[in-house]
This record gives sequence, C-alpha cells and structure tokens, in this order.
Amino acid sequence: MNAIFTVAAKEFRDGLRNRWIVAISIIFAILAIGLAYFGAAAAGQVGFTSLSTTLVSLASLAVFIIPLIALMLAYDGVVGEDENGTLLLLLTYPLSRWQLLIGKMTGHGAIMAFSTLVGFGAAAVIMGSFSDTRWPELIAAFGLFIVSAVLLGWVFIAFAYIISGSVTEKSKAAGMALIVWFLFVLVFDLGLLGLLVSTQGDVDAELLPYLLLLNPTDIFRLITISYFASEQITGLMAITQHVRFSTTTLLLALLVWLAVPMAIALLIFNRRSL
Repeated sequence: MNAIFTVAAKEFRDGLRNRWIVAISIIFAILAIGLAYFGAAAAGQVGFTSLSTTLVSLASLAVFIIPLIALMLAYDGVVGEDENGTLLLLLTYPLSRWQLLIGKMTGHGAIMAFSTLVGFGAAAVIMGSFSDTRWPELIAAFGLFIVSAVLLGWVFIAFAYIISGSVTEKSKAAGMALIVWFLFVLVFDLGLLGLLVSTQGDVDAELLPYLLLLNPTDIFRLITISYFASEQITGLMAITQHVRFSTTTLLLALLVWLAVPMAIALLIFNRRSL
C-alpha cells in the first residue's frame, strides 16, 4: 500500500504544480455559481432560484464538462510515461505493475475529487449564504451531487487509462479520448432519441429506462433527478417516470461502471510490452 500511496502522492503533487487542481476547481465553481444565479435569466429573473432547479440544470451541464476534464487529465497516464522514457524506470522500483497503475489512478482520482469538492462546495457555501435554502437541505443535496460527480469523474479516468494503456502515441490517446467523450455524452442519448422517433414511441416503456443504465453520464443525471423525484422531468430523462430507480441503486450502478473499466485497464497494462 505504501507504494500505491507514494505514486498517488506524486500524481497529486504534479496536479498542483501543473495547475490542474486550481483550474478544475475554478471551472466547477464558476459553472455552479453562474448557473445558480443566472439560471432563470431567460424567465426575466436574476438571482438564486430553487435548489432543485439549480442542481438538475447543473447536472445536465456538468455531464458535458466532467467526463471531458477527467479524460484530458489522465489520457497520457501510461503512454505519456512511455514516450518520456520514464515508464520503464518506474517499473525498476520495488513496485508491481498493478501498484503503479492503481497509484496513478488514485492520484488522478484525488485531483478530481479535491477539485470537485472545492469547486462545487464553494458554490454551495455561496448559495447557502445568499439564498433562502436551509443549510441541512443544501448540504444533503449538494453532498449527493458532489459524490456522484466524483464517481463520474473516476469512471472516465478509468476509461482514460484503458485508452492510455492501449496505444503507443499520446496523439492517438488524445483522439481516442475525444471519441469516447463524444460517444457517451452525445451519441448514446441521440441514439435513444432516434430509437424513439423511428419507432414512433412504440418501445417497451419498462425496458427503455434500463437502457439509460448502459451510460454512466445518464446514471449521473438520474441520481440528481431521483433526489428531487417530485420535480417535473423533461427531455429524455422523462422516460424514467415509468421505472423509479432508487438513489442507492444508481450509485451502485455507477460503482459497477467504475470497477469494470479499472479491471480492464489493469488487464491491458499487465499485457503491455515495454
């Protein structure tokens, strides 16, 4: 375990030195505060609106940002070390391949978790200070949102390591990372909407909500929606009204999405030739 923590600490320090942590925290804080304050501008109202409206809207926007940041943070975790000639050097130290990979993933995961907590946490404090929302309700809602956002980031960090361990050039890893982001964030939901349109809605209403579990970004949005179950659901997420997933079930589904890519990344890295 000491070897894993040593590698993780190095990655975290690199994140501090490269300003990754500061940049991600600022992006998340501006995103949350701006959406909370100006989210109702289209309706002619400026100021902090309801907590449910803010978080559901924030989840819909963050689902584009979090996966992209996670992929860009870790896409060169293996191939970058290999191109720089430091991967072989690292493996001469008294640590195994799995310890090195888990350590690097833990370090990048810590960067994502810390930045998410600071960025969205700062927004929660500001919103709590200048709105009528009660602190217990605010802490519970933002706490669940931050936990699910961290898990989503970790899922795409694991995807990034699958990519990084599979290629031999950073440029290829960057391209594949963008393709993965495009598929999960845009193409999947467009495909489901296309299915609904092509069949004129003649799809099993009980089956379709479960298809959303095949995409971690949709699970992330469903977690926020499930917390505010009494709110009106619109868009593609409205199909979940036929089947109400519990928050615990959705969090477990997101953990499965984390565990499977991590296992695949470990398998690929163990078979990677140096």
